[in-house]
Amino acid sequence: MNTAEQALRRLELTVTRRLDGLLHGAHQGLLPGTGSEAGDSRVYVPGEDDVRRMDWAVTARTTVPHVRDLVADRELETWALADLSPSMDFGTADTDKRDLVVAAVGAIGFLASRLGDRFGALVLHDEFVHRMPARTGRSALYGLLHSLMDAPRGQVVPDPPDLAEGIDVLAASRRRRGMRVVVSDFLDAEPSLDPEAERPWERPIRRLAARHQVLAVEVIDPRELELPDVGRVAFADPETGKVREVHLSPKIRHAYAEAAALQREGTRITLRRAGVAHLVLRTDRDWVFDIAQFVLRQRRTRHLAHRKVTP
Repeated sequence: MNTAEQALRRLELTVTRRLDGLLHGAHQGLLPGTGSEAGDSRVYVPGEDDVRRMDWAVTARTTVPHVRDLVADRELETWALADLSPSMDFGTADTDKRDLVVAAVGAIGFLASRLGDRFGALVLHDEFVHRMPARTGRSALYGLLHSLMDAPRGQVVPDPPDLAEGIDVLAASRRRRGMRVVVSDFLDAEPSLDPEAERPWERPIRRLAARHQVLAVEVIDPRELELPDVGRVAFADPETGKVREVHLSPKIRHAYAEAAALQREGTRITLRRAGVAHLVLRTDRDWVFDIAQFVLRQRRTRHLAHRKVTP
């Protein structure tokens, strides 16, 4: 058995042993409430519910804002957009961001497969947005993950597709309703230090969320949040290949940490504004535990919201 096959089997065992019991249920998967058929109405929870699902008839009758839940479909397609651009070939902890992308896509794929969903992927890599058709079954998923693992490390190419273009491709496709997952570091080529500013990928992900249930998985490394006190360092931009030497003085490290915090806050605000669920995975943390905690929070929120339903 080759190394890639062993890695995939370990990934499958990790998902099934540690997450299967937690995520078992009637088509709930990572996010509860997936579907397209109208269900029961309940009281609107500010900041947690999508205003596009407002039940105006019940709201007018009760004078209290209500939203209408969706009943789960019985046959869904799950699609993931995997960002394998050069910025993902970075890691200073237990793994690199690229491997964490493959792990996240694999976890979602194994869970979707166990629920009987078709699973496909779009991949941002080099100068193309690659498409891997949605299929059912373990062997098809293994083939998809093998392709992700075997993809060469990102190279500097002229005019590569960015995250906004990848999301546009995912949103423009007339595929059946279901769950859509975007796995990326959400780093912009020209980042804004204004957390409220519109990101280049905001409008595409809004269009995607208007039709599908969307989960954004943000992959980060601790060195993207703060820099160590190591003196002079040569930094290479993986997207452009440019190299610059910088002396990491306390002032520079403080300014970097502030800018990184503003960038992450901007990502969080943008995703919330778009009505998208947001999961953060770090290369220095147990990603399975973080997924489990995310699911528990989602279901706890949904349970508390249902308890507020008025007769």
